[in-house]
Amino acid sequence: MDKYYDMLLEDVRFREGLKACMNCGVCTGVCPAAEFYDYDPRQIVSIVQTRNDDAIEELMRSERIWYCGECMSCRPRCPRDNTPGYVIQALRTLSQKLGFFVESEKGRQQLCLKRTIGENILRTGYCLTPRLIRPELHAEQGPVWRWIVENDREVYGRLSPCYDKAGAGALRRMDAASLAELDRIFEVSGGRRMFDLIEEHSDRKAREMGYDGADERYAADAYTQNSNRHD
Repeated sequence: MDKYYDMLLEDVRFREGLKACMNCGVCTGVCPAAEFYDYDPRQIVSIVQTRNDDAIEELMRSERIWYCGECMSCRPRCPRDNTPGYVIQALRTLSQKLGFFVESEKGRQQLCLKRTIGENILRTGYCLTPRLIRPELHAEQGPVWRWIVENDREVYGRLSPCYDKAGAGALRRMDAASLAELDRIFEVSGGRRMFDLIEEHSDRKAREMGYDGADERYAADAYTQNSNRHD
């Protein structure tokens, strides 16, 4: 009955984020995501508090846990010192570990985040830099953005003399020792294992959906396709 709840309790964010919810709804009232999505942090916390495995599993398979923007507007407003945003983070992590995230459209986009932001950190030391943002995945930016990416050294070199170069300053090239340290942090903290799990579960789901594994086509489709069923 309490299997998933007990697993959530292993996450310090969950222990910190859910203390004594009285279901007042203040978190939903101030939540920006609740205005635009079928999303209600009060309801999510209420479901978790039931400790019902079936209900919590359904939540981890759903779209709803991926709507939170993690702005933490809920944190300072809760009269009982809860943080629903932390509860959402714990649910997302457990969903990734158990492979439930691939059952929702927004959840499947975790593969794209892992392959872009996650791998960018290990490869360059940055979540994003201009040259790492692929124009074909951001058509809304228009043709000017493609030109900027193709001429990034000229454009950003005017802002920082160290752009993509060794030395100190904004957008500098990270040295090998710093990158090695980042890699070690990911290894000992479990980040590397989490990356592997996202790939494994995504590959399984991709094959179920008729793809040849979690290839570039699957990743691009997961990133760009939108059923428009999220409001």
